[in-house]
Amino acid sequence: MDRLTSLTVFGRVVECGGFSAAARRLNMSVTMVSNHIQSLEDRLGARLLNRTTRKVSLTETGKTYYERSKQILADLDEADRIAGALQSTPRGTLRLHTSTHIHNFLAPVISEFLTNNPAVSIELMVGDRMIDLVEEGIDLAIRTIPPPDSSLIVKRLTPWRHILCCSPGYLERNSAPSALADLADHNCVRYAFYPFGDEWHFEDAAGKPASVRVSGSVVTNSADVLRALALGGHGVFLAPSFIIVDDIKSGALVRLLADHHPTEFAINAIYPHRHQLSAKVRTFLDLASAHFAEHRKWMDPDA
Repeated sequence: MDRLTSLTVFGRVVECGGFSAAARRLNMSVTMVSNHIQSLEDRLGARLLNRTTRKVSLTETGKTYYERSKQILADLDEADRIAGALQSTPRGTLRLHTSTHIHNFLAPVISEFLTNNPAVSIELMVGDRMIDLVEEGIDLAIRTIPPPDSSLIVKRLTPWRHILCCSPGYLERNSAPSALADLADHNCVRYAFYPFGDEWHFEDAAGKPASVRVSGSVVTNSADVLRALALGGHGVFLAPSFIIVDDIKSGALVRLLADHHPTEFAINAIYPHRHQLSAKVRTFLDLASAHFAEHRKWMDPDA
């Protein structure tokens, strides 16, 4: 028999002073009440109740067991109440993980979230390595590429594309590529976690897939370093659109092969479970969705 149910039945028998009264309170047959008590006593190897035709009373063991089991049941009720509150009202600690080059875009979301939900604190970890959310206890990750683990839940926040670019200074020393294949002859500075490795993927003017294998003097997991190298004229950069928006607008970087569109990606919210999300995760997700939908110009300077 279910042990917690048996503990509840035992408590009702003690409080009601008998099996029949407890059965009425629990909407249970007297036989079932008796079976629960017998199950507890068999498990413990001790008598909990003295039974007479008129009433039941606690044995010495029963008195001790009743006091402890009553506290256990009260603690469980409190745990249920707290869990329910966490599901309905944002509170506790929200553990987030995000990619290095989008944490600035996430900062306004965090600021508004903390203002609206003072009972929540945030632990934010930043890095480009896709971590194990479950193993590291992360509630929610905001990433620029989908996770390799297909069991995770992925919520699309906004689409984005890379922009193929370089500095005007680079073009003063090198001829501009006129076709995708020309990139093989250029120094291409590369992002270590680009999903297709050294093969850069595009769609041509007709919308058909196209790709080119590239090489160059630098590979790094830092998009900020690659941006600095591109600005310094050191190579061609397949840049996340949202980190070079201002550089394109100012002319510090110029587009190359504008008739070829790099493969579309999405900034995603990633979390372990779809059902029974806590209020803190649910609320942050809704707010992040609203922010990224409103500010899609971050993602595409031509939007």
